[in-house]
Amino acid sequence: MKRIWGPFLHMLGANWLTLFGASIATISGVAIIGFFLLGFFGLADSPYIALMALLILPAFFVLGLLLIPFGLWREKRRTRRSAVQDVVESELAPYPVIDFNQPHTRHLAAVVSVLTVVNVLIISLASYEGVDYMDSTEFCGEVCHTVMEPEYTAYQGSPHSRVRCVECHIGPGAPWFVRSKLSGLGQVVAVTLNTYERPLRSPVENLRPSRDICETCHWPERFSGDRVRIITRYAEDEENTPLYTVLVMHIGGGRREEGIHSWHIRKGRTTYYIPADARRQNIPWVQVTEGDHTVEFVASDFEPGPGDSAAKREMDCIDCHNRPTHAFRLPGDAMDEAIRFGLIDRTIPYIKKVGTGILQEVGDVPGDVSEVTARLKEYYELNYPELWRQRGEELNNSFAAIAEIYLRNVFPEMSLTWGYHPNNIGHQDFPGCFRCHDGEHSSADDRVITQDCDLCHTILAMEEESPSVLQELGLE
Repeated sequence: MKRIWGPFLHMLGANWLTLFGASIATISGVAIIGFFLLGFFGLADSPYIALMALLILPAFFVLGLLLIPFGLWREKRRTRRSAVQDVVESELAPYPVIDFNQPHTRHLAAVVSVLTVVNVLIISLASYEGVDYMDSTEFCGEVCHTVMEPEYTAYQGSPHSRVRCVECHIGPGAPWFVRSKLSGLGQVVAVTLNTYERPLRSPVENLRPSRDICETCHWPERFSGDRVRIITRYAEDEENTPLYTVLVMHIGGGRREEGIHSWHIRKGRTTYYIPADARRQNIPWVQVTEGDHTVEFVASDFEPGPGDSAAKREMDCIDCHNRPTHAFRLPGDAMDEAIRFGLIDRTIPYIKKVGTGILQEVGDVPGDVSEVTARLKEYYELNYPELWRQRGEELNNSFAAIAEIYLRNVFPEMSLTWGYHPNNIGHQDFPGCFRCHDGEHSSADDRVITQDCDLCHTILAMEEESPSVLQELGLE
């Protein structure tokens, strides 16, 4: 064993740089294997352990391997310079002589070959697992915890919570994968230097077109027809009276002329627009092209500028469905949903009004969530002392649900508070559809982008306590 390993160990100890590289590679390699074993046996489950094992340690491992030959080359060069003083330059061999007739050479080659195979296996495994880990939801949502906490929290409660982040933000194919990783380098620098935006900018610029992403699951040419939508809200009275709005949504689709999707994503029809602001909430110019026919709709107060052509954008799914996964709620909407799902007890007097008011009033600094529950408790202890004595535990459960609403939508460390990210579906809380459908966009031939309500939906009931249509449909 000494005859086999002796020449190799002698080579590694020839100079400090080679020995340092060998030490780094050995320690990193052993640590990588150790972390893999911990994960395999389920003894450790943390995004930071995975980050260390799959990204940081492999980088040190490769660095150590590179230092070994660099140190040997540096030592060879130093020895050569010393030898020149005693030997004529022409008598020095320009390259090392490898003679497999020598046992020393054979043993050294055998050890190097075995270790090369081991190193290749370690690097290959770490590279494969590292790339796979960087594509994981855990990496996207938990490694940069403070930065991505709002988006990751919203994602976990969304309809796409089982879809990996990369499937929407990158999609299939190598070009966008490489592009995203290069973009990620800048994001890593921003996180390291603490120069990232707070809150993160919305919408995301240069996002891959939805036809490459959304349409891999959602079929744009499918005809969906009309659908009944029931919106339940609760009045801010003592009984928290439920109020129902019933709509027939004209979804459309396919090759039909009528319906929301028919107008916006019909095959052969392309819509362009120019936003007047970075958040795309003010759209003064719209162009619709179908075949050889093009028509422009312009707001009355719009004056074209030199940069408008560069801002021109082709409309796609995310211009309306702009928060399909990372949706943040307003206090009233979130309270309505929690009451409807039974998370907040509707029999608590004025709970909708009081809860919404406290959520709106509470600031956005760390620790404010405790103020939410404290103020709720104070209100009911003062105004409904008997109720508090009899049902204190039930009230506390509802208070905890209201505090959870705050935690899901307000993130002080990222300066994210109520209503920062608009939701463009509909037009209840944000301009949404009315960005274009405001009756103010007209064409040269006097056509107007209409604001007619019946174009997109038929109203069967509007915030009624007991709509007859629900009884007729058997939905009450």
